[in-house]
Amino acid sequence: MRCARAALVVLAVLASGPVAAAQEPADAIERLVSLARAAMGAKELVKANQHSEDAYELAVAALERGPVKDERIRTALGAAIDTRASIMVQEGARAEAVRFLRLELEANHDTPIGPQLQAALDRVNLEGRPAPRIETGLHVGPRVPRIDQLKGKVVLLFFWAHWCGQCRADGPMVDRVLRKYRGQGLTLVAPTQRYGYVDSGRPAPPARELRHIVDVRDAHYGFLRGEPVPIGERNYKEYGVTTIPMYVLVDRDGIVRLYRAGRMTEDELDAAIRKLL
Repeated sequence: MRCARAALVVLAVLASGPVAAAQEPADAIERLVSLARAAMGAKELVKANQHSEDAYELAVAALERGPVKDERIRTALGAAIDTRASIMVQEGARAEAVRFLRLELEANHDTPIGPQLQAALDRVNLEGRPAPRIETGLHVGPRVPRIDQLKGKVVLLFFWAHWCGQCRADGPMVDRVLRKYRGQGLTLVAPTQRYGYVDSGRPAPPARELRHIVDVRDAHYGFLRGEPVPIGERNYKEYGVTTIPMYVLVDRDGIVRLYRAGRMTEDELDAAIRKLL
């Protein structure tokens, strides 16, 4: 399926624009990357996404067909990966961009594009940077501290949602590590947001959904009753969260040291916390 789609992309790109006379897939890939970057610059993110995905699929298909003599294809793949990640960031999906780049870096670490992908990851990742601010307005539970008020503590941000089954599955693990390390300076903040619906996707006005969030917290996240739970889209945007659960660890100086989308094992989270305490 991938090769068939790649062939169609080649024909479409090579038959148009200034590369009509080109005969190599590398030309088509480079052309698509150029189109993606132009669309991204014009804030046409849907178009940018399509071009970058086509470039990525075409490059991967070319590499799968056998040994690559023309390193332009691999270089073009690196450009396509970098561009896709940049588009994700513009869409507010920074955490997804980081996860995507980590996977691609693992697959291409020993290739010539490894350093390029590492540079892209370093540019996108929040790790090593000051933690973005936390919106403290609407919340349930205790008052939400500002990020500067948390200096001197190790802070675990646990992003969750009332509809998220994986978040519920991770809840007991988060509770255990919190109880284990609270006495050593670990603090938990658990941001969430409203989505416009409640159980079974039934539309709900903001006040009704807020009550539903409290009900879900009390039923499935009992340990959060005594923890600050800020509610709003701004925190998700500030931290680039589109995949939940999402884990962010901030050290005692307010610097992000862990930025991880998706589930973590207890051993992984425990080890990351212990490094900072």
